[in-house]
Amino acid sequence: MTPISTNLIDAVRTIPDYPKPGVMFRDITTLLGNARAFRRTVDELVQPWAGAKIDKVAGIEARGFIVGGAVAHQLSAGFVPIRKKGKLPHQTVRMAYALEYGQDEMEMHVDAVHAGERVLLVDDLIATGGTAEGAVKLLRQIGAIVEAACFIVDLPELGGAEKLRAMGVPVRTLMSFEGH
Repeated sequence: MTPISTNLIDAVRTIPDYPKPGVMFRDITTLLGNARAFRRTVDELVQPWAGAKIDKVAGIEARGFIVGGAVAHQLSAGFVPIRKKGKLPHQTVRMAYALEYGQDEMEMHVDAVHAGERVLLVDDLIATGGTAEGAVKLLRQIGAIVEAACFIVDLPELGGAEKLRAMGVPVRTLMSFEGH
């Protein structure tokens, strides 16, 4: 995928060998701290849905909250946090999802999204897609229509975006990095 802007790519810091040797960690905190890059990122994520009826934006913990909140604001949509198990105070619905070694669970409030609502899923990065796949299944479990999933960064070699497309979810990414 050709990047939308070299400037956006330049705003992402790469940290070699984090969290373990051989991994190139793509740190978006530098992009978030750059006002122009952050604004452009949100504008680019929102653009395909400007004027469309999106009821809710669901953000995956934790960086998906930052980006998702800004996207929801731009779309005049509500925001739904999808959190790790045990972090929400009200009655929740839960879904297990695959991790590199094992599995975890995510949840959201049972009344956060209603059947038939159109939802845009947002997170900072898509790698293997296990977390995003779990979030799509969680939203669909309660009857939401997942219109698309948006990410700032794609690591295409890990196949996550393709996994979501195979589930019938359009994927929008702003940049991609080879390797992982």
